[in-house]
Amino acid sequence: MQRVAARMVDVGGMPVRRVLPTRERRTVGAWCFLDHAWPVEFDAGGGIHVGPHPHIGLQTFTWMIEGEVLHSDSLGNRQWIRPGQVNVMTAGHGISHAEDAPHDRAGRSHAVQLWIALPDAERERAPMFQHCPDLPHVARDGFDITLLVGDWLGATSPAQVFSPLLGADLRANGAATTALPLRKDFEHAVLCLDGEIRIEGEALASGTLLYLGTGRESLRIECDSGARLLLVGGEPFAEDVLLWWNFVARTAEEMAQATNDWNHGDRFGEVRGTGLHRLVAPSVEGLH
Repeated sequence: MQRVAARMVDVGGMPVRRVLPTRERRTVGAWCFLDHAWPVEFDAGGGIHVGPHPHIGLQTFTWMIEGEVLHSDSLGNRQWIRPGQVNVMTAGHGISHAEDAPHDRAGRSHAVQLWIALPDAERERAPMFQHCPDLPHVARDGFDITLLVGDWLGATSPAQVFSPLLGADLRANGAATTALPLRKDFEHAVLCLDGEIRIEGEALASGTLLYLGTGRESLRIECDSGARLLLVGGEPFAEDVLLWWNFVARTAEEMAQATNDWNHGDRFGEVRGTGLHRLVAPSVEGLH
C-alpha cells in the first residue's frame, strides 16, 4: 500500500485538498485527478466561483455531499448540482463551462471533483453532459454505500463512462466493520473524507489517499465512530496521459493547439448566462 498526502490548492476561491495527480501517484485506473473540497463554511458571495474555462480529453466528475453549485456549459446546459447528486461532463474534442455557488446567501460546501482520462478511441468524441440526481444505495454492515460509478454489490450507476471504473461513497454514522469484494484486475485507492477509518488494519485520517494496487479480492474497512470515505478503482490505464491546466492530452503540441484555440475564441463554444470572468489559458512554453 502507498500513502499519498494531499496538497492544498485554491480553486475558484475555495481551498481544496488535491491527491491526484502527484509525484507518487498519477492515476488510479482512468481516474487522473482528485480534489476534495472538505466542509467549508462561507459568507454570502463566498463559495466556488470559476469562470468559463475549457477542457479536452477528459470527463469531469463532481460528487456533491453538501451545498449546491450551478453548472453552465457551452452546450447550453444550466444545471444545479445538490447533495447526493453527480454531474458528469464529457469534454471530448472540446467544451467549456463555469461553476458558480449562490451569491445571495451564506453556505457550506463539501464535494469531490475528479477527472477521468478518456481513452484514445473516445477522446475526440463530441462533448456531452449528464446529470445524475438518483444514484443507487446499498446498506452493508453499518455503512450506507452510494455507488457513483460502475457495477458493484448488485447495483449499477447511471453515470456514463468510457473505461472500466468503480467509484463509491461509504458513510457510517457510528462504529462499523465490513469486508467488501473487489475486482482483482482493478487497482484501487481509498480517500478518507471525514473522521478516521482503518483499511486492512491501517489507520487513515482525512487528507491522505491510500493506494491499494491490484490483485485484491476483498477489502476490510473499519471505523470506531462516524466516518466517510471514497473508494475509487479501475483497470490500470494503459495509455500515458499529459495533464496541464484544464487539459488532458498525449502531447505538448495538443496542449498548445487547445490553448491557442481557447484564447482566440475557437473550438470551445461560449458559456452564456454567467457573469463570471472568462479565464485565460496560460502559456504552454516549457511544457514537455
